[in-house]
Amino acid sequence: MNIKYFQINEDLTISDALKKINKNSIGLIFTLNSNNRVNGIATDGDIRRALLKNKSLDKKISTCSNKDFIYELEGSSRERILKKLDNTIKAIPVLDKKGNLLEVITKNNIPLIKEGEIYAQSKAPVRISFGGGGSDITGYFKKYGGAVINTTISLYSHASLIQRTDKKIIVHSYDIDEKIECADLQEFLKIDSNFGLIKSVLGCIMPRFGFELYLYSDYPMSSGLGGSASVATSIIGCFNEFRSDKWDKYEISELAYQAERIAFNISGGWQDQYAAAFGGFNFIEFREDQNTIHPLRVDKNIANELLQCLVLCNTNVSHDSGLIHDDQKNQTKKSQTVKNIKLNVELTYQIRDILLKGKIESFGALLEKAWNLKRSLSNKISNSYLDDIYDSARKNGAEGGKLLGAGGGGFFIFFVQPANKIKLMKHLESKDLGVVNFNFDSDGLQSWAIRKKY
Repeated sequence: MNIKYFQINEDLTISDALKKINKNSIGLIFTLNSNNRVNGIATDGDIRRALLKNKSLDKKISTCSNKDFIYELEGSSRERILKKLDNTIKAIPVLDKKGNLLEVITKNNIPLIKEGEIYAQSKAPVRISFGGGGSDITGYFKKYGGAVINTTISLYSHASLIQRTDKKIIVHSYDIDEKIECADLQEFLKIDSNFGLIKSVLGCIMPRFGFELYLYSDYPMSSGLGGSASVATSIIGCFNEFRSDKWDKYEISELAYQAERIAFNISGGWQDQYAAAFGGFNFIEFREDQNTIHPLRVDKNIANELLQCLVLCNTNVSHDSGLIHDDQKNQTKKSQTVKNIKLNVELTYQIRDILLKGKIESFGALLEKAWNLKRSLSNKISNSYLDDIYDSARKNGAEGGKLLGAGGGGFFIFFVQPANKIKLMKHLESKDLGVVNFNFDSDGLQSWAIRKKY
């Protein structure tokens, strides 16, 4: 629709106006003042009535224009426009704040909502693992099969992604307090930086547009909570929002594993990526031909009771999970190590059953058994400092617990009767160990796209 046929200077003639009205085929025209601002409307009916009153065609169009007219300002809602068109109004002028005519809306010409700038957000949870650690390593489960049981908790990696109109790449990581800018993706992938994991993720998915990526986490790095997998998963979730053929949760998990384990070359198992993507309580079985996620329908009351019995404690010691997993791989060549991993896998089935049946009074003892089996896999998993934390927690109410992740530091999870929970928490805090409140997460990766409306 050419708006020049819908506007005329108020000092021009009725004859001039009719010529334009004939071209716009709507039967009206908007008059402009000396500043080219819309100040009135003249319909073919207004002009006809003026001519019947013996006004000549060479009279100014302003003599038969209506200064009291209906209009909408730029940015008005579709709802407002539809309500006005629902009456007898033939056309609505859309003006900017200065009164300039931007467009003319009719019943047959209602514009679509303009595409705005889109950005995506996501969050992926970390996990606590109750048993089966070590059996999710490919080299082990290819021979013997594996199983783990875990749940995600309300600590997340967050990502925000803004698509750019150029090829520029900007990444902000608030976890390491660093920012990097590159001309394009290829430059970003080649540059030496502390963004190794992020580079690996982007190298796997190869986005075809420039972007700004913002990252932060609710938990400390090297925590044993599967944080690297959570970061990778949250990034992938953001980019997934820009795909028409969206990856499913299995594909997202595999991409995160590829980025972390294959491309970035951090040794470890498969459970963290599945947990971050799927969320909730999961019993996961690992086989060479297929990994299978079995979501557990844990009764709400049982889950609430378990939550009341758990204490999450930060040892304030970071760890290198890759080095510990490398050592575990070497240890799996020993028959006793293989035997202990098998026993740990058997524990996962017991833990699964008591969660489903609600018999959690034995949960602490099973965690302790899992911890003793776990630290037998490598001398790097625990040390005198960590053993002291565990032993003192047991003396102050904990019925069992285990170090999360590969070991060597990070977080302990302890099981304690609710009556002794405060006692245990105060004891841990007296040792300057951070106690972290959390809830169970049931959603896993969440991502969404937002259209900016400004």
